[in-house]
Amino acid sequence: MPQSYRVAILGATGAVGAELLELLESRDFPLADLKLLASARSAGTTLSFAGEKLPVEAVGDRSFDNVDLVLASAGGSISKLWAPKAVDAGAIVIDNSSAFRMEPTVPLVVPEVNPEAAAAHQGIIANPNCTTILMAVAVWPLHQVQPVERIVAATYQSASGAGARAMEEVKTQARAILQGETPKTEIFPYPLAFNLFPHNTKINDLGYCEEEMKMVNETRKIFGTQDIRITATCIRVPVLRAHSEAINLEFAKPFSPKLAKEILSQAPGIKLVEDWEANYFPMPVEASGKDEVLVGRIRQDISHPCALELWLSGDQIRKGAALNAVQIAELLIEKNWLKNRVKATAVNG
Repeated sequence: MPQSYRVAILGATGAVGAELLELLESRDFPLADLKLLASARSAGTTLSFAGEKLPVEAVGDRSFDNVDLVLASAGGSISKLWAPKAVDAGAIVIDNSSAFRMEPTVPLVVPEVNPEAAAAHQGIIANPNCTTILMAVAVWPLHQVQPVERIVAATYQSASGAGARAMEEVKTQARAILQGETPKTEIFPYPLAFNLFPHNTKINDLGYCEEEMKMVNETRKIFGTQDIRITATCIRVPVLRAHSEAINLEFAKPFSPKLAKEILSQAPGIKLVEDWEANYFPMPVEASGKDEVLVGRIRQDISHPCALELWLSGDQIRKGAALNAVQIAELLIEKNWLKNRVKATAVNG
């Protein structure tokens, strides 16, 4: 009989939590039980799953008893507090926060790129940053053919990266501006509607914000090399959902755009979107709700004989967060990398 697993979603009431619920249902994840966990203020509410209303519980010391897998998306401080407790209780944690990404003993996994890294987990597997995931999926197939020496990235990041409340804030601001009123800000430091600004994370002494350094450090860890030179400029734009990125790739020798298109058209997790006559390329409005990273406008960099330019759009909530986590969980099951932590439950029927 097939096996099924007892899963808990930590941060179930957030934007990524909602997407995790949808994916577990649509992908027929082998569930024996599903537990929804959130803060105390959300306890007692219900969320829909597979035609049922499931209660949301306040996370506590006994929340992870008899749980096999935890999909965590509740922020770094929450993960640092509860992920070790979940592991002690016998669960495997796939964490979507930045809490453990750069820990040497914690695998940082994008299944299309470095699935084998997941085998070395010690109870926690980290989901990379959303912008890193989208870029890695697009760059890795080219890197395998000819190693990338330098990456220059510019991101155009939607409100969804800051959660469901941020998306609603942009809508409210847009209505206010159109009515001639002054927009209010709570989630973002400045109005995002009809505006854009550098990513609102802490800036280091070199002038790079945390989001930009995540792309640098996480990409090197995922690719398994410190030799790639990477720089990034991350910008928040007035788009509700799905991030976009302009990527410049430098190689040791010329890389044919035609070959790059052939490679990416067959690469997992990617959909090539190009119509040069119509000037039609990836757009966030079309990437929203999609599993694939849309990649296009692949062209020779006219300023460098060994460089390529490409453009991508990808759903930050989906592939940039929830889908990647579910894919990791599916990978663990497929490869039997849950080790002895999981006691599988037989499904009757």
